[in-house]
Amino acid sequence: MNAFTRKGDFWAGLALAALGIYIMSQAWGWNYMAEDGPGAGFFPRWYGGIMLVLSVFLVAGTVLKSDPQAKQKAFQWGELGRAMACWLALAACVAALKFIGFMLAFGLLTWFIIAIMFGRPQREALAYAVGGAVGFYALFSWALELQLPIGTLFQK
Repeated sequence: MNAFTRKGDFWAGLALAALGIYIMSQAWGWNYMAEDGPGAGFFPRWYGGIMLVLSVFLVAGTVLKSDPQAKQKAFQWGELGRAMACWLALAACVAALKFIGFMLAFGLLTWFIIAIMFGRPQREALAYAVGGAVGFYALFSWALELQLPIGTLFQK
């Protein structure tokens, strides 16, 4: 096994490249441009393409900077646990959107990442959680006139 294949950036780059290809392939049949402007395929194609290009740079950088003489750091299970906890928090946020609404779900996700994952003070985490949720709500609901999920818990 080569030294670079033991690095997380190499495997993460390959996974992101596969995800970018998948996103682009799924969006390829969608309208790129519509009468009113960008169609449903516009954002996913650009997002997938940029993801693919950046992941190729990540893999290439890992391969080119590989130093077989360098002492390899042992795999840190704690780092994997933190990444999985963050991913699970995001998945829980998405699952909770319909029930508790965007603002509360996004606020809780932001609080969790800042307070729990980064260990920042509660005052700071709550300020970012409330500010971020209100900021996103203002951007999407007022500026872009898009309706964010309110949540069945708060509907009349």
